[in-house]
Amino acid sequence: MIELLNSTLFQLGDHSIKVISLLYIFIYAISVFVFLQIIKRLIYSTKSNDLAKKFAIYSLLKYFILVIAIVVGLELMGFSLSVLVAGSAALLVGIGLGLQNLFSDFVSGIIILVDGSVKVGDVIEVNGLVCRVQEINLRTTTVFTRSEKYIILPNSDLTRLQLINWTHNKKASRFDVTVGVDYNSDIRLVMQLMKEAAVAQDNILKIPEPFVRFEEYGESRINFTVYFWTENVFRVENILSNTRIKIFELFRENKIIIPFPQRVVQITKS
Repeated sequence: MIELLNSTLFQLGDHSIKVISLLYIFIYAISVFVFLQIIKRLIYSTKSNDLAKKFAIYSLLKYFILVIAIVVGLELMGFSLSVLVAGSAALLVGIGLGLQNLFSDFVSGIIILVDGSVKVGDVIEVNGLVCRVQEINLRTTTVFTRSEKYIILPNSDLTRLQLINWTHNKKASRFDVTVGVDYNSDIRLVMQLMKEAAVAQDNILKIPEPFVRFEEYGESRINFTVYFWTENVFRVENILSNTRIKIFELFRENKIIIPFPQRVVQITKS
């Protein structure tokens, strides 16, 4: 048994890889995995931070521990890191130049996890895409779009492009619906009906209360906007649609006219 454990599997230069070395590495890898699970359980069992912060803290610790574990594992196998680094310096420079974007993604991932500008569960808009953050990794972030698709974004996109975080400081955000009506309409009634349409929606908050503004005089209509708050930011397009439908129904019941654009065409006879 001892002879089997001390037998050499293969040779790498001056270093020989023995069966017992692989056994040590296997036990070492299991120990690192168990240690990570203990760290994860401790972090997620605390009640001081929300789930997104716990995820960020665990992710940073996990990557740090894995780097240290790999370094220690190589040392246990008899590889000198100083020799490896010195011998592959030119190769590392070439790889570094070719993988600038990859390194940029890694740095961006660390920044996102540390500053908390984007967290798991946030509803964000980046480059015109509205999505919910599902998972933040060191290089990429997985998001879920309104069209029921999972998209993997490079982390550098979240730090380089203009980003709107709809749920960064609070859950509720304000939205609006604008409608133009005929100049002969009762403006007080129009404002009342638009507010009623917003209040009637289940996903629109009652506090703060929806309100209506007389926006402007148009060419063939007068424009009003109803403003409201909702916590269901990710599915707000459905709320906007239902509000427009309700406004249309109330206007029809009360004979409020939404006019068509009017154009005057003059024909001269020569």
